Amino acid sequence: MRIVAALVLISLALAGCANDGLREIRGSAMGPDEFMVQPVKPLVEPANYTDLPTPTLGQANLTDRNAIAEGIAAFGGRPEAIAGGIPASDGALVQQASRFGVTPEIRQELAESDAAFRKRKARFTQFKIVPTDRYNQAYRGQSLDAEAEAARWRSAGARTPSAPPAD
Repeated sequence: MRIVAALVLISLALAGCANDGLREIRGSAMGPDEFMVQPVKPLVEPANYTDLPTPTLGQANLTDRNAIAEGIAAFGGRPEAIAGGIPASDGALVQQASRFGVTPEIRQELAESDAAFRKRKARFTQFKIVPTDRYNQAYRGQSLDAEAEAARWRSAGARTPSAPPAD
């Protein structure tokens, strides 16, 4: 009986040492991934078959969806703007946003600094007994309490019209 209890305790202790990163979002199911299937536009018979473009291997079909263009249109943008460059109508916006300079490798720098921050925060959280969300644990000091912030702004006299009324 003692051997069985010791084996169970050892296996639990070893399982608690697993480190899957901050957030493990991959599913453990072996079934199909429903997010890998892209729906296409419905097939429509063209008015004139001679006006159809010549099929090109590896190129998009007329029924293929463009998720980026659809997203831009959903947010009120112009999908034709994804062809490249900044439209002249957005010049003032870009100039205002870049008035303090632009760092070309900002994404890489942020990724490296975030990885260093998470590594620093994870030094003493490598061992766990129950599954925990390491992301929330690492960034707890940088998160805001919405209710406390609303109360702070209200006590300062600021109007908070989108917040629920104080009880």
